[in-house]
Amino acid sequence: MPRAKAEKLTPLELEIMNVLWEEGPANVQIVQQKLNRPLAYTTVQTMLNILHRKGKVKRALRDRAYFYTAVVSRSHVTRQHIGDIIDRLFGGSAESLVMSLVETKHLTPKKLARLQQLIEDNRGEKK
Repeated sequence: MPRAKAEKLTPLELEIMNVLWEEGPANVQIVQQKLNRPLAYTTVQTMLNILHRKGKVKRALRDRAYFYTAVVSRSHVTRQHIGDIIDRLFGGSAESLVMSLVETKHLTPKKLARLQQLIEDNRGEKK
């Protein structure tokens, strides 16, 4: 029985999802080769099966091998994880997250200018 779609992904699950988002449908061997670190074939296979049980990927049998495809989009997972970070680390305040990024110099003046442009563009779309 698949678990809730809102279930968060572990760091390794995210690595595997990144491969599927970039490559499209892939079997265990392709995912294993595209990962940024060496993992045993059986480890990758187990993780793909877990992602399948969680409802994050679907699989189809082709030539005696399962090919896995992401069911959830990268943007959906990103929104989910950012929302979790905002809730857990910043008490639900997106402003506190942005202020932290500015204070730690993760947002440079150039990036802040780009952010300001995105905000202005977003305001224009809502009018």
